[in-house]
Amino acid sequence: MSTAFRDSPFRDIVGPSSQFYISQRLRLHYLSWGNEDKPPLVLIHGGRDHAHNWDWVANALRRDYHIVAPDLRGHGDSEWAIGGMYAITDFVLDVAQLLEALDRFPVRIAAHSLGANIALHYTGFYPDNVHKLLAIEGMGPPPRILSDRVGAAVDERMRGWVRSMQKLAGRQPRRYPSLDAAAERMQEVNSFLSPEQARHLTVNGMARNEDGTYTWKFDNYVRSFPPYRYDEEELRSIWGRITCPTLLVRGTESWASDPVEDGRIDAFQNAELRNFEGAGHWVHHDQLDEFVAVARNFLAD
Repeated sequence: MSTAFRDSPFRDIVGPSSQFYISQRLRLHYLSWGNEDKPPLVLIHGGRDHAHNWDWVANALRRDYHIVAPDLRGHGDSEWAIGGMYAITDFVLDVAQLLEALDRFPVRIAAHSLGANIALHYTGFYPDNVHKLLAIEGMGPPPRILSDRVGAAVDERMRGWVRSMQKLAGRQPRRYPSLDAAAERMQEVNSFLSPEQARHLTVNGMARNEDGTYTWKFDNYVRSFPPYRYDEEELRSIWGRITCPTLLVRGTESWASDPVEDGRIDAFQNAELRNFEGAGHWVHHDQLDEFVAVARNFLAD
């Protein structure tokens, strides 16, 4: 039994297996729960997370689908990008490479945050490849925050990006004396998590150093934002190309704005919104049972 699952609520479950594929010369990792005679369901995690972020959802749906969950570049057990640039275009390419390797079109996708942003882009570019899309808070910054970024001049944005990259270059990954200490930190970030959830996510999201301390697996450079202007008109045109049924999910206690109230849902051809009470940004953790029920119903034919 792997160290990752020794203290896991999934220790009695067979799988998932680890697989690898190549994109832009990077060796990228994904989890597969087998069941390959079932329809494919791809689960894409958010920023600074990892594929095991989906273990609870995958365990609930694994008998109905062939579930695949990638570690995005710079995350989990995937390689870090040389140079430290993590643009949405690179992530979309990685997903495209993975799905072509699986060759099981059309697929269902459920994704969170950064992963949902990637999934929305991919589905807009390849609408025929996606059967259904469930996106948890993946529409990017709320319009009020976007307006500040859009208003900044190109030289200001570029200088700000250079400063942030230089700062990240000197940032040393924080070392934790134990997994318990790191799990406590995770619960500080998301108070909705139970101690069991926090420990499982921590065990799978950390690497042990030679001195016995622990650090998060993700590359610090994933914290950076590219200096390019966030073009809302272009983004709406991408959303407008999505033809499959789309469920936009949001936690009412999250920072994300309501896409019905701010009008962004109007860009979609076939989308509906589901707000989850008592949930923050990680809806699939904060209201797991309700989320699984909604996802099961939505993803089914």
